[in-house]
Amino acid sequence: MAKDPKRNSDKPIGGYTDRWWMPRFWCGMNFLTFTGVLVRNRFQVHPSRIPMALVLLITSVANSVLTLLQTLVYGWRIARTEVREAPIFVIGHWRSGTTLLDEMLILDRRFAYPNTYACYAPTHFLVSDFWMRPWARFLLAKTRPMDNMPFGWDMPQEDEFAVCNMGLPSPYLGLIFPNRPPVYQEYLDMEGVAPESLRRWKKKFLWFVKTVTVANPKRLVLKSPPHTARIKTLLELFPDARFIHIYRDPHVLFASTVNLWKRLSRDQGLQKPNYSGLDEIVLRTLVRMYAAFERDRELVAPSRICDVNYEALVADPLGQMRRIYESLQLGGFDEVLPALEKYLASRADYKTNRYQLPPEKRAEVDRRWSAYMQKYGYASAEAQSK
Repeated sequence: MAKDPKRNSDKPIGGYTDRWWMPRFWCGMNFLTFTGVLVRNRFQVHPSRIPMALVLLITSVANSVLTLLQTLVYGWRIARTEVREAPIFVIGHWRSGTTLLDEMLILDRRFAYPNTYACYAPTHFLVSDFWMRPWARFLLAKTRPMDNMPFGWDMPQEDEFAVCNMGLPSPYLGLIFPNRPPVYQEYLDMEGVAPESLRRWKKKFLWFVKTVTVANPKRLVLKSPPHTARIKTLLELFPDARFIHIYRDPHVLFASTVNLWKRLSRDQGLQKPNYSGLDEIVLRTLVRMYAAFERDRELVAPSRICDVNYEALVADPLGQMRRIYESLQLGGFDEVLPALEKYLASRADYKTNRYQLPPEKRAEVDRRWSAYMQKYGYASAEAQSK
């Protein structure tokens, strides 16, 4: 799989993997959660990643103390908080444009969102945000390593990282020990999860949503690709939820997702990844994700779900955003229009990564993802050549 040499080389940006002191996705785990991850993976930490592991271990102790403090100060308030308006969920496969769509939605001042700090420290951000985040600002890279999009504590973040840091099972936990077999695949679509485990997941996820609501009592916009396969579970928590589903050219999707998991396993893992079987994991995961999505989207009223084509969104962002607002009956689009125009002007020079798949890999994507391609109107490589 060839990649544009001018974009995103495989060399870690800014030596990220060498900076053992930089925050990782897992820096909000408490002591029992993090040591549990180490035990389950038999402490197979690469020697070069031992400093990173020690930092995570030390911060896990601090997280445990701060979690107790937040429970004492805010526990009663979180428990009594009502989520008055069901969240808006931005869903779609990884690298399909969920971040772009999320960042445009939160320009609407009527909406709130979990930022990076809240997702990295979900169990104590109410008591630590005001003093921890300012001095920790210099620890984060200013752009995401996989695509150079802006990154920071205040930026919106995937709530799946909050799920991990709260000690809930998630497929993302496989990134910590990337050379081990994939973990918690059943938590992608909640198929096969034991009833008691599912109740625990829903209880703690709702707790996080309530905690973010305590910090900002507005309607939440939540973005996380795994939610694409969790429609049924999310509706059980929020029957009036709205969903914005974005899809993209599957050839670009495949190549970009492989690159994403390579970067994340290298930057976030406690092992030096060998990327064994990565292509197969990516191919298999989309099939599982969209089997669940297409099955369960029928549970959502048409006025509460909107499909968005990534290529159309990039070509006509204002037109597509207006369509989303009208389709979901959100109202107020004209009020957010100036902020959208300003945001788009700031991104005028941004260029996406470009990938070239070998013919045999394109053919495999066409075969394995044929249902996705047919559903969303993408031609196979064979059809394009005719």
